[in-house]
Amino acid sequence: MATQSRTRTLSAIAGAHRANVEPNQLIENRTVYASQLAELSVYDTYEQAERIRLDAGDLLYCGMMTGRKVMHGMDGFSTEFLPHESFVVAPGEYVEIDFPEATMETPTTCMTLEIPRETLMKVCDQLNTVSERPKDLGDWEVETRQWHLAHTDATQQLLERIVASHVQKEDDCDLVLNFGVNELVARMLRQQGRDFLLRCVQQNPTQSGLTNAVAHIEENLAQSVDIDRLARIACMSRTKLFQQFKNSLGCSPAQYQQQRRLEQACKLIRSGKSITSTCYELGFSNPSHFSRRFHQQYGMTPREFASR
Repeated sequence: MATQSRTRTLSAIAGAHRANVEPNQLIENRTVYASQLAELSVYDTYEQAERIRLDAGDLLYCGMMTGRKVMHGMDGFSTEFLPHESFVVAPGEYVEIDFPEATMETPTTCMTLEIPRETLMKVCDQLNTVSERPKDLGDWEVETRQWHLAHTDATQQLLERIVASHVQKEDDCDLVLNFGVNELVARMLRQQGRDFLLRCVQQNPTQSGLTNAVAHIEENLAQSVDIDRLARIACMSRTKLFQQFKNSLGCSPAQYQQQRRLEQACKLIRSGKSITSTCYELGFSNPSHFSRRFHQQYGMTPREFASR
């Protein structure tokens, strides 16, 4: 029931938006809702199309609301883009977009946030002050690259709150946008930092105590995290271990393992593996427990994810 409610919320926001907008064009009809703190736009497409180019001046954060796109990146990759996913386009780059299912009755709708460099640097500075990373990992900084991921239910709710406040013309919509963009950038930076850390683990797992600990978790996703053993592997106290995970990854070792289990579950399910096999391979106690955790992370059940 919770997943259906989330889906209706997304559809309701897109529907309320379209009810107040007279389209000027059928492909990528753009409505700008805010342009000062960050440029918030909603794009509607009402007919099938291929290779429609979208350029990014500043960093462009895209979130699907309804329908399906296929994104073609500058480096030759192509990927489907669906609701509950994010796509980031680096400043000065572009993507080309296919709309394989858009019609007048079922338009494809997405939102974008064009985020100024000043905002990115401000959040980086704040993270470097309050969540300093280990010296061998360097400071927090934005990686300027195209980036596609399934985001968490918390991120989905954040995007909904930002867009709904403007579509519904709430009095404090600018405040919601300001706080929301800062939170979104912080989430994005932590995700990029985690991806960077994983690349370090792949290249040299013994680079630091933290990479040693992360490498151990990666190699034992199906096993429960033994904090005392992990601290010995990292050559740290339990307190320091938790602090480094918190600063670099924004979570505890056990929370990190659960996130990685669920990300691996997405890959296995998309590759055609059964939900039950995926559940036990990754160390979940039973399919019901797996389904609850998956829903908490992605806002949908594994079965719903498999059917997309």
